[in-house]
Amino acid sequence: MSQQPASSNHQSPITNHGASESRDIVLAFSGGLDTSFCVPYLKEQGWNVHTVFADTGGVDAEERAYIEQRAAELGVASHVTIDGGDAIWNGFVKPFVQAGEGYQGQYPLLVSDRYLIVDAALRRAAELGTNAIAHGCTGMGNDQVRFDLAVKAQGDYRIVAPIREIQKEHTQTRAYEQKYLEERGFEVRAKQKSYTINENLLGVTMSGGEIDKWEAPGEGARGWCAPRSAWPADPLRVTLKFVKGEAVELDGKPLEGAKILARLNTMFAQYGVGRGMYTGDTVIGLKGRIVFEAPGLTALLAAHRALEEAVLSKQQNRFKPEVARKWVELVYEGFYHDPLKTDLEAFLASSQEQVNGEVVLETRGGRVDAVAIRSPHILNAKGATYAQSADWGVEEAEGFIKLFGMSSTLWAEVNR
Repeated sequence: MSQQPASSNHQSPITNHGASESRDIVLAFSGGLDTSFCVPYLKEQGWNVHTVFADTGGVDAEERAYIEQRAAELGVASHVTIDGGDAIWNGFVKPFVQAGEGYQGQYPLLVSDRYLIVDAALRRAAELGTNAIAHGCTGMGNDQVRFDLAVKAQGDYRIVAPIREIQKEHTQTRAYEQKYLEERGFEVRAKQKSYTINENLLGVTMSGGEIDKWEAPGEGARGWCAPRSAWPADPLRVTLKFVKGEAVELDGKPLEGAKILARLNTMFAQYGVGRGMYTGDTVIGLKGRIVFEAPGLTALLAAHRALEEAVLSKQQNRFKPEVARKWVELVYEGFYHDPLKTDLEAFLASSQEQVNGEVVLETRGGRVDAVAIRSPHILNAKGATYAQSADWGVEEAEGFIKLFGMSSTLWAEVNR
């Protein structure tokens, strides 16, 4: 897990300047099994393959170097690494935390970096003067929908999806991909043989192996979160400051949002915070079972929700989750560029005007709690405290209860 997002964009020296532009294709590349397979497959189809790795903060310098080396050994025409930390914070984390809801109440949309990856690939395609875009998504999952719709929403492009193509003839695609690469002299990492693992600034998702078989995840299905036996003995406390619903300081130090999330990932992962298993209804109708780890996002959500509960009105707190659920559904299902998403974000931004203050988070392992809240906007009544004291009389309380319950009481009287 990286401490912070990559600091700069760079193009590796892997460049074939004699490549024919008419056959150039840009491949969103992660160095994993699927995208590694795509390189020789596309080359054998006559394409000059240009890979783009959008570093959205989930890998360290060693892994970045591996990805670049992997692209080189696979024989790409060029490889570019793009820093996507700020883009993923502004384009996803900020509105997601302000929305405050996971998909189906659980999943924190950890693969939403796909939309930022598409943006990076399209920029590279423009530089190369090609309209051909490729990705390593399968025909069984959600990512193909996210990639394709995000591309279609931004122009007239040719989309090539090698994994979908081979599924026409091969049902066990991962086994076929592994054999295909090994027959051509390319090794496959051991962890890639069993699991599909995705890491970015948002967290880690794992599928495949026994997870797909509805069995208990094995030891290999672990990312950043420490097991119970390795949790520190002393509790962890951190303070987050929010301005208009956006985290701007960590423990009194102003930081860019992406760096705050990266540090929260490191701190709370040590305590096993944010790890879970989830079975969701996918876009295409299958049941999708994954193990996920999102320590930093879990901490951010806990802090933001605690502050929001204290400063928003009763009606805001009741209605806002409905907007949030729709926003989450749109992002989950590939409608990142749909105008309704923009409309909903306008509401979310408006709801955050008074979400200002500091929240103290504490964890002793496994979960995180907001233990203290400081804000000038907390909706305290001057003369009353819940269940303790009030500045109204008995008659006022009884009158309120009578009128508030009038309909229910009348129904009971009439239908006894």
